[in-house]
Amino acid sequence: MNEMYDMSIVTHYYGVIGILVVIGLNAYMLLNAKELLSYKRQMTLFTPIGSTAIGTIIFTGVIMMAAKHLDFTIENILMILFALIIIVLEVKRAKTLKYLNSKADGALDGFKKFGMKIFLYEVLVVLSISIWMWL
Repeated sequence: MNEMYDMSIVTHYYGVIGILVVIGLNAYMLLNAKELLSYKRQMTLFTPIGSTAIGTIIFTGVIMMAAKHLDFTIENILMILFALIIIVLEVKRAKTLKYLNSKADGALDGFKKFGMKIFLYEVLVVLSISIWMWL
């Protein structure tokens, strides 16, 4: 049981690093996007990677909670809440991108501002819980 818990902690840690890398790659792709249609196509392929990273963090957290006999501490409750916040932010970003009019002038520029704000919030959420857990 201890081995499973220790492995989950390591996997959870790398999952958090992975989600930060995915957010960084998303921001990089958004900043370098020149046309909206090609960016939408890229996001259609790349969004499942971000969802998998979020799923990895949630799955390893569930394994750790099971290993601790479902002990709901304040840290666990906050991590669940923060995971839900990240999921909601990603859904808002993806939904806005999906319904963005490709023919409108300046649509990509407006979305760049919105998307970068979402990515900033996601990084702040991930870093805030990570720093709190390290202390």
